[in-house]
Amino acid sequence: CFFILGLRVTVLLTSSLMVLGAGLRCVPVSDLEIRKKLIHGGQLLNGLAGPTVMNAAPFLSTTWFSPDERATATAVASLLNYLGCAGAFLVGPLVVPPPNGTSHLPLVSQSNTEHIKDRIEAVLYAEFGMVSLIFSAALAYFPSRPPFPPSVAAASQRLSYRRSFCRLLSNFRFLMIALAYAIPLGVFSGWSGVLDLILTPVHVSQVDAGWIGFWSIVGGCVVGIAMARFADFIRGMLKFILLLLLSGATLASTWFTLTCLTSVTHLPLTTATLYTSCILLGIFLNSSIPIFFELFVETVYPVPEGITCGVVTFLSNVFMGVLLFFLTFYHTEFSWFNWCLPGSCLLSLLLILCFRESYDRLYLDVVVSV
Repeated sequence: CFFILGLRVTVLLTSSLMVLGAGLRCVPVSDLEIRKKLIHGGQLLNGLAGPTVMNAAPFLSTTWFSPDERATATAVASLLNYLGCAGAFLVGPLVVPPPNGTSHLPLVSQSNTEHIKDRIEAVLYAEFGMVSLIFSAALAYFPSRPPFPPSVAAASQRLSYRRSFCRLLSNFRFLMIALAYAIPLGVFSGWSGVLDLILTPVHVSQVDAGWIGFWSIVGGCVVGIAMARFADFIRGMLKFILLLLLSGATLASTWFTLTCLTSVTHLPLTTATLYTSCILLGIFLNSSIPIFFELFVETVYPVPEGITCGVVTFLSNVFMGVLLFFLTFYHTEFSWFNWCLPGSCLLSLLLILCFRESYDRLYLDVVVSV
């Protein structure tokens, strides 16, 4: 869509899908079957808008920013998207009381079905209002590109869709780093989505689980932007940065998994250790996202950024979906799920170690501009 329609049309199309999807979830109908279908339809439209939100950052940074600002711009555009996910960790437990008694909020003892229903509807209306505001702002002013291209790469021709996919599927180095990104991030996305269920057996409330998810994402945003700024100052260090981040993720995930095995490892299982290990894991993995995106684009240039990041995002969702599929059959005990985290991080680390990096887009900007 970026390559064919341009950034403005794509963003308007995406935000309109989000407005329509959020609106369908707010339609006040009493028939539960119709309401269920409207909610599923709204979620489908929102999901169709997801690829643009996930993959726009590298294209946006290339179109609007110079080579010494691109990694930072990619980090800001991609990681600020995750702040919405961080907010969801808090909004859910704090606004909608749980019916299972896992929260310590005084509100829960007085809650009933109608009260919970009203709170859920309030969240849906608030989301519809925020999405509508974003759509209105984009409609009022969101240009596709600056008057003059900021770099040689921004003004250069890109490959067609057919040639792009052929280039990606035949590039072994790209497939290596695509798996290095998709496996741990897919596993982590599925794991964090059911974090409250994983932590319930160790007597952690859903509110505490929400705060753990919140701080892991916020920390990942801060560290990711800092790492991207470092990559802009010292070019050609993307692989080194990923090695550091994935090493930290492997250690943090191993610490968390061993801590949960109290009957075997006898490690102290406290709120502090769970908070620290989970937050560190989230920081290391979330902050690696913009670094991966930049390395993808550099490796397969002149393949369009949207196609490249779309492929790796699809792979990540596939791994997340497979993991959640197995969770439907093995949901009474979560030790296997926890072990998937260090295993995926270690596999990603080994793939990055074997990867031979190259900076084709940066080479074009530096050599041609000189």
